[in-house]
Amino acid sequence: MSSSKWNNEAIPSQKNKTIIITGSSSGLGKQAAKVLASKGAKIIMAVRNVEKGEIETKKIKEEFPSAKIEVRNLDLSSLKSIQSFADGFVADYDKLDVLINNAGVMMCPYSKTEDGFEMQMGTNHFGHFALTGHLMPLLLDTKNSRVVATSSVGHKSGDIDFEDINWESRKYKTFKAYADSKLANLYFIYELVRKYEGNEDAPMFTVAHPGGTNTDLGRHLGMAKLLGGVLGQKVEMGTLPTLRATTDLQARSGDYFGPKNLFEWRGFPVIVKSNKMSHNQMNSKKLWELSENLTGVKY
Repeated sequence: MSSSKWNNEAIPSQKNKTIIITGSSSGLGKQAAKVLASKGAKIIMAVRNVEKGEIETKKIKEEFPSAKIEVRNLDLSSLKSIQSFADGFVADYDKLDVLINNAGVMMCPYSKTEDGFEMQMGTNHFGHFALTGHLMPLLLDTKNSRVVATSSVGHKSGDIDFEDINWESRKYKTFKAYADSKLANLYFIYELVRKYEGNEDAPMFTVAHPGGTNTDLGRHLGMAKLLGGVLGQKVEMGTLPTLRATTDLQARSGDYFGPKNLFEWRGFPVIVKSNKMSHNQMNSKKLWELSENLTGVKY
């Protein structure tokens, strides 16, 4: 298959793999769970709403009766919940092949997580930073494991204020806060690549973005959501970059996948380039140190 037309048919068997997908009861995460389960993986749906997760699991099993899916509670806006999820998973499993950090909030009104983080940075970055840190020993113990992050073309508008990362001194701009959190996802992956360079046991670290995809994530967008409904692509297409970042045997640590066409808004997944700022090593190191200090999670 041409790599420029990469789709679900290109995904090799995922039999005997254990894959955690955060935020997998809707949108991109749900689609990724369905596809990877259909390829034989054991899927852990890490979701805030367990009841909704069970409903979606039932739907997937109606389509794929042999699908192996387990639903577990995870609230990424709570460090306590993240710790509890990780402890429970490590107690029950002796390997983790892939961690897909998919969950996210987008352009919501200003609020804070229970730990005092601005909601978008707290959920999209700090939550996944803590989760990945707790699960890293298991990932290191699993041969050929991967960590996949979910960014956005919106990262290009990001410019993190490290002195006021929780928006306590500035007027809140929800799109800017979202863009900052998506830039943080890239800083995180690129810093992981650097920190684990030369470690033969290290996971592969990749990142993906869905372009313009119609999901529940855009519920706060108003008129922009209507425009996205016209220009955006179906969730089946929007999930392909994540699936490629998860399964492509040719992928390398640090690869960033996104749609090929219309300024990365739609199309089949290819390797794309993040902006110049996302490669600022001083900023990524600064974010790493801040993340360790604020979450209490050390790698």
